[in-house]
Amino acid sequence: MLAIIGGSGLAQLASLEVTRRQIVRTPYGEPSGPLTFGILGGQEVAFLARHGYGHTLAPHEINYRANLWALKEKGVTRIVAVCTVGGIAPEFGAGALAVPDQIIDYTWGRKATFFEGTGQPVVHVDFTHPYCALTRRMIVESASQAGVAVVARGTYAAVQGPRLETAAEIDRMERDGAHLVGMTGMPEAALAREQEIPYAALAVVANAAAGRGASSQSVSLEEISNVLREAMVRVRLVLAKVAERHGRP
Repeated sequence: MLAIIGGSGLAQLASLEVTRRQIVRTPYGEPSGPLTFGILGGQEVAFLARHGYGHTLAPHEINYRANLWALKEKGVTRIVAVCTVGGIAPEFGAGALAVPDQIIDYTWGRKATFFEGTGQPVVHVDFTHPYCALTRRMIVESASQAGVAVVARGTYAAVQGPRLETAAEIDRMERDGAHLVGMTGMPEAALAREQEIPYAALAVVANAAAGRGASSQSVSLEEISNVLREAMVRVRLVLAKVAERHGRP
C-alpha cells in the first residue's frame, strides 16, 4: 500500500475518496493523528497529516517514530512525503516542485532512530542515498504524465525550526551544497530507511529562502499561503498518478 504524508498546506487530501480512519497505538507514543485510508488513482492509499489534521504540531514536536511505525504496522510498502521548503538555489523559485535526491541534517534533539534503549543492539543503516531511487523515478514520471513540471534533483537541508532561518544560515547551507531548506525531512527519511520502507519526497517551494530574491529583507508568510494554495493543486495531480502507478502489477 502507498502512503502519503502531507506537510504544511496538505493537512487533508481533498482528492482522496475516504473509506475509513484508524487510530494506531504504537510503542513510541501517539502518531500525528489517525491514519486515513481511501481510494486515489483507483488504488487504496493511506494518508497521514504530519503536523496533525489541525496543523498543531511544530516540526520539532512531531513524533516521527510513531508515524513511521504506524504506517509500517498497517502494511504500507512505499511512502511519498510531501513537504514545504524554501528555495536556496535560483532554479528553485516559489511554486516550483522538486524531488530531492540528497539530505543534509542540521536538526538536533529529535528521536532519530528505532535502535536504542536497554538491551537494543547498535544497528547502522546505509544512508548514502537517503531517498529511494525507484520511488523518486515514480514521482518524476507521474509528474510528466500529469503535465506538471518538477525539478528532479536537489539537496534538502533539514533544519530544526519552528523559526525561519537567518540570511547567514542560508549562506552557510548554500556553501554546504544545499538547494532547499525545510524542517521535517529528518529524521523522517532515516526512520523510513530503518523500517525498510521505500521513501521519497515531493518538495513544494513556498518561498525564496531568507536573504534570497523576494525574501531578501523578510519572508512574507501571507505570500507563502498563496503559493501553497496554487501549488497543492498540482501536487494532488501528481499524487493521483503515483498512486495509479504504484498499484500496477
